[in-house]
Amino acid sequence: MSATEELKERLASSPATWLVTGVAGFIGSHLADELLRLDQRVIGLDNLSTGTLENLAQVREGVGPRRWAGFTWIKGDIRDAATCRQAVQGVDYVLHQAALGSVPRSLEDPKLANDNNVNGCVTMLWAARESGVKRFVFASSCSVYGDEAALPQVEHRIGRCLSPYAVTKRVNELYAEVFGRCYGMETIALRYFNVFGPRQDPNGAYAAVIPKWIAAMLHNESVQIHGDGSTTRDFCYVANVVQANLLAAAAQNPEALGQQYNIAVGGETTLKALFEMLRQRLAPGRPYLDEFRPHYAEFRPGDILHSRADITKARRLLGYQPTHSAAQGLDEALEWYVKEFSSRPAPAGAIL
Repeated sequence: MSATEELKERLASSPATWLVTGVAGFIGSHLADELLRLDQRVIGLDNLSTGTLENLAQVREGVGPRRWAGFTWIKGDIRDAATCRQAVQGVDYVLHQAALGSVPRSLEDPKLANDNNVNGCVTMLWAARESGVKRFVFASSCSVYGDEAALPQVEHRIGRCLSPYAVTKRVNELYAEVFGRCYGMETIALRYFNVFGPRQDPNGAYAAVIPKWIAAMLHNESVQIHGDGSTTRDFCYVANVVQANLLAAAAQNPEALGQQYNIAVGGETTLKALFEMLRQRLAPGRPYLDEFRPHYAEFRPGDILHSRADITKARRLLGYQPTHSAAQGLDEALEWYVKEFSSRPAPAGAIL
């Protein structure tokens, strides 16, 4: 029996109460979905600055009325102490996903990134500590590796941060370590690597590359790659991230606590290869994609050139076992992407 199967059996026999921050967002809504399907009690907190009620509507439709009755919705901001104290009442586990993502956005407004990502995380940590939450699992990022050039990226070896966003995620990790040492809190940081899947928004200046490129191809709009296309990423399907969060929250090995973990597949895909993977999957029935080619632009400041995770630590201490490669994730999510994006306006400037 896998660690995930064992965990699901344990949760079924002993339901818990979970707080998911950023619950109306891409990853947060998937966490709520899975927890409700496991008959857990879920409190969702979101200020809807980037999340949407449509994501929660999809969760409600997917889990059905009986399980949806286990969900409690709080519209509020993680920077507000009173809201955080309200949200953590009676909670066993916190899955903290709320943040302002995007390297470019943090370069444009570092104060806003710091206020949301650092101050918000500390406010939530303190509320969780006061209420006696069992464990605090939070979203970090592969951006903390910065200019560390050696591949694969290993948790104990990080370079200099290349963006304010990366700084905020590294500071969150440091705060979590301090809360563990000073207050005895159980914390775990999950360093996500380029997560993709259903409910990702293709619109806006800071949209992730996969949904943005798919939406652009569906509308026969140009796709722009920053750099020469040799930039690599370890694209991770959202189901892998959901698994990692649940395993981290319920891990019983004391060595697993107070740690940072790479959450990825352990693969490496160039942007040129990703473009072809998407084009080939979308080309049937769309003749214009036969000769569709990307446009190239300058490499973007703050970005990491190459990224590939070593997931040995997560396998060993959490029992993490990714279920989807990048290609398998695209195959599973493609129907959702096409259905959702075909009827939407084309995104402005589909770039990476």
